[in-house]
Amino acid sequence: MLDQATHRLQPLLHDLVSTVLAPTTALSGTDGQIRAAGVQGLFHADARALSQVKLAVDGREPEAVGHAAQAAGRTRFVSLVRWLGDPIADPTVRVDRTREVAPGRMAELIEIASTATRPVTATVTLDLSCDFAPIELVKSGGSAPPAAVTPASSTDGACLEWRSGRIRVRATAENATAEPETEGRFRWEVALAPGERVTLRWAVVIDDPEAVVTAPVKPLEWNVPQVTADDARLVRLAARSLEDLRSLRLAETGEPGDTFLGAGVPWFLTLFGRDSLWAARMLLPLGTDLAASTLRVLARRQGTHVGPATGEAPGKIMHELRRHEHSGGDLRLPAAYYGTIDATPLWIGLLHDAWRWGMPTAQIEPLLPALEAALGWLGDHADPDGDGFLEYIDSTGHGLANQGWKDSGDAVRFRDGRQAEPPIALAEVQGYACAAAHQGAALLTAFGRKGAERWLDYAGTMADRFRARFWVTHPAPATERGSGHLAPGGSGHPTSVRSWESGPPASVAGRESGFPALALDRDKRPVDSLTSNIGHLLGTGLLSPGEEARVAELLGTPAMSGAFGLRTMSADDGAFSPLSYHCGSVWSHDTAIVIAGLARTGHGRLAAELARGLLTAAEGFDYRLPELHAGDDRDTVGQPVAYPAACRPQAWSAAAAVTLLHTAVGLYPDVPGGKVLVRPLAGAPLGAVAVRGLRVAGADVTVSIDRAGGVQVTGLPPGLSVEVADPELSVEVTEPGLPVRGL
Repeated sequence: MLDQATHRLQPLLHDLVSTVLAPTTALSGTDGQIRAAGVQGLFHADARALSQVKLAVDGREPEAVGHAAQAAGRTRFVSLVRWLGDPIADPTVRVDRTREVAPGRMAELIEIASTATRPVTATVTLDLSCDFAPIELVKSGGSAPPAAVTPASSTDGACLEWRSGRIRVRATAENATAEPETEGRFRWEVALAPGERVTLRWAVVIDDPEAVVTAPVKPLEWNVPQVTADDARLVRLAARSLEDLRSLRLAETGEPGDTFLGAGVPWFLTLFGRDSLWAARMLLPLGTDLAASTLRVLARRQGTHVGPATGEAPGKIMHELRRHEHSGGDLRLPAAYYGTIDATPLWIGLLHDAWRWGMPTAQIEPLLPALEAALGWLGDHADPDGDGFLEYIDSTGHGLANQGWKDSGDAVRFRDGRQAEPPIALAEVQGYACAAAHQGAALLTAFGRKGAERWLDYAGTMADRFRARFWVTHPAPATERGSGHLAPGGSGHPTSVRSWESGPPASVAGRESGFPALALDRDKRPVDSLTSNIGHLLGTGLLSPGEEARVAELLGTPAMSGAFGLRTMSADDGAFSPLSYHCGSVWSHDTAIVIAGLARTGHGRLAAELARGLLTAAEGFDYRLPELHAGDDRDTVGQPVAYPAACRPQAWSAAAAVTLLHTAVGLYPDVPGGKVLVRPLAGAPLGAVAVRGLRVAGADVTVSIDRAGGVQVTGLPPGLSVEVADPELSVEVTEPGLPVRGL
């Protein structure tokens, strides 16, 4: 049993309501109350401004009956005051509380309405507290003592103020009385005649000059498409997700002209290299402006020297940005932290894909030196032992033990549950690197830079190395198994693995047996658990078509795809738990990446099955997909189960909705190559879908899929030929003069 006196638990999020317009977030109960408990509060950047905002009528809290998100940054809460009004069964006095969050500000409009036949009088109070707690303290289950409140003068009404260093929080209320002798209270005396309503207003403004993130100054960077679909869930998910993405837009304080997406609310509402890159990449079908600004933001902070304390290295793309050292539990991360093994190849991939979607040459050319530096990191600091694989180890003892997207301390497990020892070489990262080498070579060639041959050779030899070292089969003689630590909950019966120095047998490279290991451990042993990571290899160039078919086959088994989306780890593995952060849960972005890879490599049936699972999950979460949810079997539980500490909204989870749309319509442009490939999911497994407002080289494009799977494309820019992946597919392109041909 945990000692509650010494062990603080991370607060739960799943039943809270978030109202967000970055970098400001309000987290409350479903009744709209912000209580001095857990992670509830009004946050700005990575500090809590208000720790309590509690409304009462005659000293009692109204009874909540509903709430709804109305737009990015706006939520409406409805409650009843049944002790007022007529003494009948129907409630006659209600409170509508509309909360609106803007960057550095929150305002509430409180409407009290009476349908009673007699006059109603009441005292309305709003109790406020401020503790300035940093987000990492809140995440670790801690809190800070309330800050002192002082009355202040204001032309806007009653005013209360709190200060901590250079940060100031200032609350005002119209036609109210301030009571600073409490932690902070506004009071209104209300009288309503029969059928009357009264409106109360108050607001809080946060002045935080030390914040490292701010609201962007430019208009929205992407098109908001019009979506119609037979499956209404797809329409609802797209609408809600695009509103959430709007609310997560951020910029660096010193560079407000370049937008990126903050990773997620509340723990990660800042710049995260991996998350911001993936989200921008998923949004490419709606325009390249977000990709361009995200690339510039990260290029400005690209590593220039070796810094053991920060993880920095020349050419490396950073992991996360905070205002100060980020401490919690055993972690102690510097304000600018570079502990990520995958952000650098993902940066290269985003630049390449944005180029293919039509990012202007004038925006690409200034980034070419950063591209060359990033490629240099792949061939040098990313591979410290020179074995040809990207690998990581935290040398500080207080950084991230795991530095791929599955970055929890226990994420890399053998099939029997043992934890792998670092340095770790992750499977999907080798795929990212292989793709980045191809992509970088293409960019270097197109822009007349030197070095393309080196990276083409790197990619080719990477595939051979990977095939030799990562592919595993079961069983193998027990004497071949390596040592390791048995994780809690592990079976205690190690499973043997075998890798092939000279490549796998044909049966392994094909469909019959074997699969890529999750990773190589300290001693270059394959970490033989079956995980979603291998789905990220699809379409990277690292696998042969036969190997991709084998990966798709395994991902389609009930142990992997039997939940509402793709499990992070097979249910047959020793470390599996449906509520493990990375060993059995379902991550929406992970599922979406794999869906996209399956569609690109011709495995549309499984892509559609996973998409339907994700749509069902979205329905269960009111179309706001969380960071992750539990990996319970869908036939057993019947509806998705929340992971209670998951961020929501989360950028790459919201962006997954765009990936589903893009996969369904299957438009793949290559603007520099003068062509566009049409490859929708065969047979329209999601029903008819039409997306108006895709963006190719600055042109608005509409793609419609009918119920028979036929395609209509309109609005393509001139100069692009249309290629059709399936010669039996009916494709109509309405622009005259655009050639259509099969592959």
